[in-house]
Amino acid sequence: MDNKKRIIFYIDGFNLYFDLRSKRWEKYYWLDLVKFCSQFLKPYQDLIEVNYFTAIQKSRGKQDRQDLFLSANKLNHKFNLFLGKYLEKEMNINGQLIKTYEEKETDVHIAVKMIRDVVFDRCDISVLISTDSDLIPPIDFIHEYKPNHKIFVYFPPARFSYDLKQKSTNIIYLQNHESKFLISQFPAELPLPNGYVLKRPNSWS
Repeated sequence: MDNKKRIIFYIDGFNLYFDLRSKRWEKYYWLDLVKFCSQFLKPYQDLIEVNYFTAIQKSRGKQDRQDLFLSANKLNHKFNLFLGKYLEKEMNINGQLIKTYEEKETDVHIAVKMIRDVVFDRCDISVLISTDSDLIPPIDFIHEYKPNHKIFVYFPPARFSYDLKQKSTNIIYLQNHESKFLISQFPAELPLPNGYVLKRPNSWS
């Protein structure tokens, strides 16, 4: 009988992306997320799926690179993509109105997915990659609903949340695992089933 502990990952895409950028780890953008998460598994654990939460970039160049990244990861059946959206807003900076975009819905999508997977008994361990303290309420609910359920928090390379640390069963600082980013990169060229070849963006080298 298979008694392996079932693990599901929940990745806050923008948290991870901006932290890699702040560490100047652009060379790790071309990341195979399922392979990366698998590096942390113990022999008695089984990876059920990797859930990635983000929104489509507004800048055309960034959008094209993001599409390459998402297309590469979607080749793995254990990868799930959840999209939020950008809302346009204006900021007054020194009397000048500047148009910006604010990413919305990611924390809500993560919260609902985490709770749903626990309620429907889809995993024994939830692994959150984020520093967003807005995710504490769903974690509190999970602890109340199923006290023995384990919640691990893996902090992206450049940030930390004391509040999330207090709520977690275990924590990992991803900045201490650069080697796992290195060995989890996609090949420079990745062919799709239809013959099209995904190529790693030059700026990510």
